Amino acid sequence: MAVTIVDHLGFRPLSTPTATVLRSIPPHFLSSAAHTALLMLPTRVAPFAMVSNSNSASCSSLSCNLQSTKAFVVPRRSLMSTLILSSCLFSQTESNFAFAQSTIGFKEYIDSFDGYSFDYPKNWIQVRGANADIFFRDPYVLDENLSVEVSSPSSSKYKSVEDLGPPEEAGKAVLRQYLTEFMSTRLGVKRESSILSTSSTVADDGKMYYQIEVNIKSFASNNELAVMPEDRVVRMEWNRRYLSVLGVENNQLYELRLQVPENVFVEEENDLRKVMASFRVNKLSA
Repeated sequence: MAVTIVDHLGFRPLSTPTATVLRSIPPHFLSSAAHTALLMLPTRVAPFAMVSNSNSASCSSLSCNLQSTKAFVVPRRSLMSTLILSSCLFSQTESNFAFAQSTIGFKEYIDSFDGYSFDYPKNWIQVRGANADIFFRDPYVLDENLSVEVSSPSSSKYKSVEDLGPPEEAGKAVLRQYLTEFMSTRLGVKRESSILSTSSTVADDGKMYYQIEVNIKSFASNNELAVMPEDRVVRMEWNRRYLSVLGVENNQLYELRLQVPENVFVEEENDLRKVMASFRVNKLSA
C-alpha cells in the first residue's frame, strides 16, 4: 500500500498570511535589525500537510511520493527567521515597557506620634525591626536606604537646631557618629571619610534645618594574616555617601538619614535631594 500525502489544511488565505501580520507591526516597536528581518519574510506560507494511509488516492511511483513529501517540509531558514524575529520583537517591547516604568514617584510618610514627615520613593519597602524609628530601603540596591532617628525626650532639651552650633560643627558631630557606628573589629580594616558639604535652610514651615553630606570609604585586606606585606592586598569594600537633615521640635533632635553608594548617587541625586527637602518636624499636640 503506497503512502499518500493528503493536504488537510491547504494554503492559508492570502489575505492574512503570517508575514503580512508581522509586517503590520508599527516600525517604532522594532529595532532596525528586526524591521529589516520583517521585510525579508516571504509573502506566502508553505502548506502544511498530513500523512494518511488512505487508499482513496495513491501515486504509482516513488518520484510522486518524493514530490508530495517536499510540500510537507517547512524550510528551516523561514522558520528560523520567524523565531528570531519574534525574539527581537518581544525583547524590544519588554525594554520599552521597562523604560516607561523608570519614573518612580513619591509617597508621603507621616508619623503623627513622634512628629515628623517626609516623602520617599514609592517603590521602596519598609523594614521593620531595624534600629531606627523608621527604616525604608530600595528593593534592588540594598545599600540604599533611609531612616529617621529621634532623640529621647527625657534626655534632650533642644530649642533650635542652632543649639548644635553652626552647620560646620554639626557636620563634624554627624561624621563622628557615623564612624563610631561603623567601627569594625576586623584586622586590616581602614576607613577614609570627609565632609562634603554643610548648609542651613529655613523651610516653608518657618523652621531651620541643617543639611550635612559626608563620604565614607571602607578598605580591607584580602589576607590580613599574611606575613609578607605584598600578600596583604588592600581593596575598597564600599564607597558611600551619607546625607543627613537635622531639625528640632518638641525639645527633641530629629535626623533624617540617607545612605547611598556613590555610583548610585550620581544617577539618583535629584530624587534624593527631593527626599531631603521634604523632611519636616511637627509640633505634637499636648
